[in-house]
Amino acid sequence: MDLFAPTHLLIILLIILVIFGPSKLGDVGGAMGKAIRDFKRAMNEPDDVAKTVAKPDEAKAAEVVKPDKIS
Repeated sequence: MDLFAPTHLLIILLIILVIFGPSKLGDVGGAMGKAIRDFKRAMNEPDDVAKTVAKPDEAKAAEVVKPDKIS
């Protein structure tokens, strides 16, 4: 007996439809799609830490250190 048989999936979809209703089902699907897109985009963007490790000279040049005035 397969856990994800077509009849099982149909019953699960029917239960979800009853819980959320047809109007909310589109909103839930859209929110899940947006979350997946954002997750994929975040996984593909390089981290700021990786940029500073890859180019330490440029990171040091961008940092400006101002000495304190001693009176």
